Amino acid sequence: MIQRVDVKYLKKPEEVGLENPVMIEGLPGIGHVGKLVADHLVKMLDVEKVVELYSHHFPPQVMVGENGVVKLPKNEVYAYKGDNSPDLLILVGDYQSISNEGHYELANAYLKIAKDFKVSRIYTLGGYGIGKLIEEPYVIGAVNDESLIDVLRDAGVKFENGEPAGGIIGAAGLIIGLAMLENIPSACLMGTTSGYMVDPKSAKAVLEVLMRLLNLEVSVEDLEERAKEMERLIAQIKEMQEAQIPQFKSDDDLRYFR
Repeated sequence: MIQRVDVKYLKKPEEVGLENPVMIEGLPGIGHVGKLVADHLVKMLDVEKVVELYSHHFPPQVMVGENGVVKLPKNEVYAYKGDNSPDLLILVGDYQSISNEGHYELANAYLKIAKDFKVSRIYTLGGYGIGKLIEEPYVIGAVNDESLIDVLRDAGVKFENGEPAGGIIGAAGLIIGLAMLENIPSACLMGTTSGYMVDPKSAKAVLEVLMRLLNLEVSVEDLEERAKEMERLIAQIKEMQEAQIPQFKSDDDLRYFR
């Protein structure tokens, strides 16, 4: 039976053998920016699944896969042993909590995993919706330890006073806030995005910053191709919108737009 939060270790931390790993969280959120990055890392790196999480706080549904076989909602943690980069713990999944209480319980569970694996730092990933299309996304940051600010700035992260104005909602914010109580230096990396659609272009900007922070090299070709597809879709939408705008032929016709 599933409890409020069930954490299933597929391997004990000591069996995995990571050394001072960095935890990366990329769950669904604005523009799916963080999820795109984390899923891309899992796809491109030689990772091993080490933890599964089930919870009452996930949506009350099952997903139907091939041949009609269902699966329960779950989030997962993957381990990666770096060469010239730090060892990593990558938290991925398709769900966040559907309740406020659940957000706290799940964030506590994620931090328990981080502590069990003795993580040295946490980076949470997300999108920062600005309500309009943006040509060149950039990354803004928030930290729970001032010593991280210069490190992030050197990697290309911008810090804007009071932004995001409404705070950071969900796992990306709660994890770094609660990690402060556990003395784990943590930062949130947010790619600017319209917030209207899945945004691989913003995800690419976040991934490039993360690679600089971790001295990590992975191909960004898949994200670039998805970004091109998104740009083609946006161009089509703009054409459709422009086709619906009345064409005015004289100055008199424009008097209400001055």
